[in-house]
Amino acid sequence: MTFFSNFAIMKQEEELLEEYIQSHIDPEPPALHALWRRTHLRHVYPRMCSGHIQGRLLRMLAAMVQPRRVIELGTFTGYSALCLAEGMSADGELHTIEIDDEMEPELSELFSAPHPGAPVTLHIGDALDIIPTLPAPWDMAFIDANKRHYTDYYELLLPRMRPGGIILADNTLWSGKILHPDAARDPQTRALLEFNDRVAADPRVTRVILPLRDGLTILRVNP
Repeated sequence: MTFFSNFAIMKQEEELLEEYIQSHIDPEPPALHALWRRTHLRHVYPRMCSGHIQGRLLRMLAAMVQPRRVIELGTFTGYSALCLAEGMSADGELHTIEIDDEMEPELSELFSAPHPGAPVTLHIGDALDIIPTLPAPWDMAFIDANKRHYTDYYELLLPRMRPGGIILADNTLWSGKILHPDAARDPQTRALLEFNDRVAADPRVTRVILPLRDGLTILRVNP
């Protein structure tokens, strides 16, 4: 059997496994499914959209932690923000930061429409500039913006988190590229390697990496 045959079989098994998981977890809300479809029809790099499985995980983590204040770095089309908001109480607040100003009209319309859970406040601009302007502390943070700045985001957020707060960092396995012998040659992969090494050695947090999609790191700020 050729390499390509093996790859095709592995890909098919992966897709079947994902379908099995989707059929055995909470269903994707219709509004989020419609958003997922719009993202794939209208936007470049639609894979950046969290989707059904990760979205339900984000909603569950928010429901378990019950954060009053959440900050998200990297909004894209708003799917993950709505999932986090869904798991929060209506008197909470979620702030999401998107650097692409062309997304502002679409996102403003999305977040102003009725949706379950906490209200969402959109900020347009560079997260490195906006984070210091927002009041702390935060109970939960979701990092899903420019991979080259993950360590910078982390160091900005950590002193602004409450003790016991949760930081989620997406894409930390980068489709397995972090294991490639030439990983350090790519700026984004190199930055993720540096971030992973930094948090792995940081006594201020406890951590775990879930091999979900592109990798999701969950950090708890030590009291």
